[in-house]
Amino acid sequence: MENIELLSPAKDLETGIAAINCGADAVYLGAANYGARKAAGNSLQDIQRLADYAHKYWARVYVTVNTLLYDNELPDAEQLIKQLYQIGVDAVIIQDFGLLELDLPPIPLFASTQMHNHTSERVAFLEKVGFQRVILARELSLEQIQHIRRTTNIELETFIHGALCVSYSGQCYMSYAIGGRSGNRGQCAQPCRLKYSLVDGRGNLIADRRYLLSLRDLNLSHSLAVLVDAGVCSFKIEGRLKNKAYVMNIVGYYRQLLDKILNERGKRASSSGTVTLNFSPNPVKTFNRGYTSYFLHGRDEKLTAPDSPKSIGEPLGTIVSINRNTITLKNETFTISPGDGLCYFDTEKELQGTYVNAVDGAKIHVDQTHGLLPGAEVFRNHDHYFISQLNKSQPERKIHVQFSLEKTPTGVKLTVVDEDHCTAEVELPVEHIPAEKPEKSLAIIDRQLHKLGGTAFVCSRAEHALEPVLFLTASFLNKLRRTAIDQLVETRIEQMPRDLRKTSPYQTPFPIKVLSFRGNVLNQKAKDFYHRHGVEKIEDAAEAGTNMNGRKIMTTKHCLRHEFNACPQQENCGQTDVHWKLIDENGNEYPLQFNCINCEMEIYYHKLPDE
Repeated sequence: MENIELLSPAKDLETGIAAINCGADAVYLGAANYGARKAAGNSLQDIQRLADYAHKYWARVYVTVNTLLYDNELPDAEQLIKQLYQIGVDAVIIQDFGLLELDLPPIPLFASTQMHNHTSERVAFLEKVGFQRVILARELSLEQIQHIRRTTNIELETFIHGALCVSYSGQCYMSYAIGGRSGNRGQCAQPCRLKYSLVDGRGNLIADRRYLLSLRDLNLSHSLAVLVDAGVCSFKIEGRLKNKAYVMNIVGYYRQLLDKILNERGKRASSSGTVTLNFSPNPVKTFNRGYTSYFLHGRDEKLTAPDSPKSIGEPLGTIVSINRNTITLKNETFTISPGDGLCYFDTEKELQGTYVNAVDGAKIHVDQTHGLLPGAEVFRNHDHYFISQLNKSQPERKIHVQFSLEKTPTGVKLTVVDEDHCTAEVELPVEHIPAEKPEKSLAIIDRQLHKLGGTAFVCSRAEHALEPVLFLTASFLNKLRRTAIDQLVETRIEQMPRDLRKTSPYQTPFPIKVLSFRGNVLNQKAKDFYHRHGVEKIEDAAEAGTNMNGRKIMTTKHCLRHEFNACPQQENCGQTDVHWKLIDENGNEYPLQFNCINCEMEIYYHKLPDE
């Protein structure tokens, strides 16, 4: 992919169309089954409608089939992928290697981040076995991404915005171990967003009942240029469960940033059209837990949102006074409106929410002030005016075209050429009657050719070669224009570049010979794949019923010792076990190990004896 792609999530058809209208070059969404967000499934009919809409702009649609699969699910997944190919889906995102052993159509395959794509060796393997694109692990630094680019030719996709999993993707078994809901099967219960206490090896309480594993949201908006220069071709926004307003806001925000960067570098977006927004995107106005650049530039900032896993929003100011349900804020910047949602931390450090009923000068009338004291900081997590404007907005995305009108022996011919050099020609018979008022006739011709409202196009230039100028009725010109545009749409869809997967001739060895349950091998076809590529010993995946007691259930670059300023000095690196532990609100303990050589934290599962 020579051009740069802005990739948006789509919860459903409506959200996907909104993403395209706001400038997404591609969208990804789930089918009815086998997506890693089980609550975000879509029918084949809706997926086809979205693909038809996207392809007008040469935008692409990718579908997630990225869960681990049981043997009895493989035939259904194979049939699903064949159907997705038939309805025009541009690629399928997968996790299970067993799918590569099936009779798949030549649809491009993308390696889900659930495949733990964290080393250049693993990415090189994926390239050699036939993947077109790899979705990189979120934990990678800029230097690691640059190294992967230097050593491979596969398309690289990276996350730039949205929620972060604290564990390496595909390597989290916490939800399954605790309650049987597997993240690798699209059913994660998000135990990382719960409260934990932290105890060190001497029994000291380091943190009491805080959200120690709940990370802030990713925001790499200030790093887009270096990622473009590093060779990333697709910039991915997380959020297949997010609503339409969120998607519009974030896609619009990154579209504006990327366009400026691409113009400076002589590059272009991977789809067509110019977007006009009638709102000003602002990422603090929709859901976020606070932002982090994660590990892109090293371990240089706090990563967690330990006070709450919810969206806190933008800080408004501090409480000056409270009188029943009326508060006064020290606020010199923001305009507060009825309908705004405010939040604050009460005297028990719990997040509380309230709504603005009315504003009277500096006095704000809210529906409740439980636990709120003077001096407390107040945040706005719902900007009523911004969201209402966003919901009412109708962004436009237009493909520029040029018309040329000329006489033929029996009529006139209209040629239309778009910005991608797609062409359509329409010739209609008409009597050559010279116009009595040439200037007026030319004005009518120009006006009617520019009437492209309700289409995906806008006329940037209209020329004519009509000497003498002919009298052409508005209805005739409308028919000529509509026919030409209809043909142009068909031509664009026919000429849209469509990649096909090539069967790999390589029998390259997998980087390791032995796979534990963390290899996520759940079916016989996956075992066949690995054996074919030199793996000698394979343990079944956790979801096969593996006893998880005493097992490592999470590996994360987020380190609680570092978070609480207890990281060992450089000369002590290599120490792997200091007997720290997490304790949940039910008293369950999760021993921690610190792999300082790799700068990672490991969380283990210790099942309490049955009562």
